[in-house]
Amino acid sequence: MKIVKSLIPYVIILLMVILLRTFIITPVMVNGPSMNDTLVHNQIILLKKYARNFSRNEIVVFEYNGVRLVKRAIGLPGETVEYKDGVLYINGNVVEDRFSPTTADFDLSMINLDQIPSRTYFVLGDNRSNSSDSRTIGVISEDQIVGTTSFSLWPIRRVN
Repeated sequence: MKIVKSLIPYVIILLMVILLRTFIITPVMVNGPSMNDTLVHNQIILLKKYARNFSRNEIVVFEYNGVRLVKRAIGLPGETVEYKDGVLYINGNVVEDRFSPTTADFDLSMINLDQIPSRTYFVLGDNRSNSSDSRTIGVISEDQIVGTTSFSLWPIRRVN
């Protein structure tokens, strides 16, 4: 009986860690160069699973074909997105894009859309010349998004 009593605090701690990782935060490793220079290959980031409202330029982690991908939300539901001569236009208005110095011309018609549908997002890697993102895989459903990140566990540094 004494052994069982001494194990109770450890069981409680274990349960709390499991609940924390399952529902609130968990580490994720970046795979590949698509988010260079903001995030790099094998960098470990902290995923906030509880985040459900996504804003422009926020880094999101989502499931695509059984793999977790890390990209930046550029276009929000109901918006139009276009790159022309390296300039980002949202709903026809110029928007500063400080994450990639050059992006090839693109508009939503290239993925058979007029505007971003409800509950979906247009995502891009920061390394636009080496990223499989919404330009090729289409918009990402809100249901595919696992969470957001703004903190790097390793190496320790701030994430933009």
